[in-house]
Amino acid sequence: QVQLVESGGGLVQPGGSLTLSCVVFGSIDSITYMGWYRQAPGKQRELVAASTRSGIKNYRDSVKGRFTISRDNAKNTLYLQMNSLKPEDAAVYYCMELRRVNSDYEPLSSWGQGTRVSVSS
Repeated sequence: QVQLVESGGGLVQPGGSLTLSCVVFGSIDSITYMGWYRQAPGKQRELVAASTRSGIKNYRDSVKGRFTISRDNAKNTLYLQMNSLKPEDAAVYYCMELRRVNSDYEPLSSWGQGTRVSVSS
């Protein structure tokens, strides 16, 4: 298992932007699938975006067109660029190494501490 450390969360107004970072202690280039989950208070953790090593990206419908997942192999870092943030995007965000099970993704590593995103005016 790799160790993952998230950062970049904070308080932003509706319509604002944030970029989350996840440093991979290991080689991100050796990981086939990576993604970002989020968990809002009282809700289940949900997969927001996933990325394959070959560059294929998938997004949850509610964030399509607003969020962008990307990797920087040289920095061993996974990013989540979030634009046009809405109050319903507020949650703790976690990055995760994934595995593909049929057409779905499942978490593969241990959960990190996450980074909190708050969206409020």
